[in-house]
Amino acid sequence: MTIRQQWTFVGIVVLILAGGLLAATRYLGDEIFPVTVGSKAPDFRAVTVEGPPVTKTIADYKGQVVLLNVWATWCLPCRTEMPSIQALHDRFGARGLKVVAVSIDNSGFADEIRRFRDQYGLTFEILHDASGNIKRDYHTTGVPETFVIGRDGVIRKKVIAAADWDSPANRALFAQLLGVPESAEGAGTDAPPGAPQIPVRP
Repeated sequence: MTIRQQWTFVGIVVLILAGGLLAATRYLGDEIFPVTVGSKAPDFRAVTVEGPPVTKTIADYKGQVVLLNVWATWCLPCRTEMPSIQALHDRFGARGLKVVAVSIDNSGFADEIRRFRDQYGLTFEILHDASGNIKRDYHTTGVPETFVIGRDGVIRKKVIAAADWDSPANRALFAQLLGVPESAEGAGTDAPPGAPQIPVRP
């Protein structure tokens, strides 16, 4: 085999490998590049459930600490964890935490979503993705599934299934990400000037 033939052979092999890698990336992307801790938070599109629908994307929360919760009204574990998400919001909402709960209920379920919100007294932002595309975008396996996103847009924690979001460990995590005291007293009384004072649970 001549030198020219050898280089031709090498070129063919490289092209085959490159094509295989491209195909694997396209068709097996979820397995090769899972959305997990250390990943950049993917984009999503969901609409508000109050007033005229307004589309929100990940860009709307740029530079913020975000708890992104994927849920549904029919999900019993979602009902279990919602009070602790609200408690975390009460504790750190005035200090910069942005809680965003995206419902994947089917189209036409806006009334049910609002009833759910009112039943549990939820005051954080609730959005609706009737297409369910956020499940694909975030590679979720079910509901609830929650992602903690830092100010840099990187996922810092991922939880599959219901969790106690107002637990001491989670308070410490969010206090660190927000750069505020983790004690209930500090979170409630050490807010920036002009920030509303929100009572917190001990």
